[in-house]
Amino acid sequence: MLRQSWKAIALTGVTIAMVLGASDMWAKRDTTQSDPTDFTADELQLLQRRFGVHGPQPPLAQLFTSGVDQLQPLRAQTLDRLNNLKPVILRECSRLSVNPMLVAAVLFDEIQHSKPGEDLPFIAHSGLVKTHGPGQLGISELIHQNLLPANPSQDDIVWARELLLDPAANVRLLAGKMNRLKRDLGLPKESILEANRSNFDAKAIATLAYLHNGKLDYPARILRYMQDPALHALIYGSQISHPDITV
Repeated sequence: MLRQSWKAIALTGVTIAMVLGASDMWAKRDTTQSDPTDFTADELQLLQRRFGVHGPQPPLAQLFTSGVDQLQPLRAQTLDRLNNLKPVILRECSRLSVNPMLVAAVLFDEIQHSKPGEDLPFIAHSGLVKTHGPGQLGISELIHQNLLPANPSQDDIVWARELLLDPAANVRLLAGKMNRLKRDLGLPKESILEANRSNFDAKAIATLAYLHNGKLDYPARILRYMQDPALHALIYGSQISHPDITV
């Protein structure tokens, strides 16, 4: 389980104060303009040890990912699916004090780059794929959220896969995952992180994105999607220049 006490991690530049339970360090925000997706060697080592994250995708895979993002029909289809999920995104993010643009950006990426057929029930139950649904969550997330025992039975696993295949339930679990990771990083429970408010918040969001996907090139992509005008229009009903939106 990830709910372990952490030793203090020294802040360098805009490094997030990732000390579990030490919410008083939240006040130590750095206002410098360093790239929030840059992680120091010490940060990467700690995150790899505690959360099992990895380096970036190979360059060819990154190029393929970028190419997929240029396919306008696929983009339109992804936005349409997100529009159907908008009510549950807003409801769960409000309930858990999670930035809805973060969840929307993660969903956009995972839906946009999902493999055809991977969410068909017989594929999911075959065990060939380990993550499911629009948020690409694994059975382990249900264990982390105390919805499954640490050693689930086969019946538990079947139930978990069915739950993860349900789009609304999957979004609810994704918002719950972001809330859980905020706690694991020692971030205040009620704080809705806003990337355009401070570099500290942007660093925290980049870290959450990294912990969700586990690939080092993922945070930059998520922060970019969070600035996407079409995604803003979908979630907030307005363009990115609207003064009241939360990035």
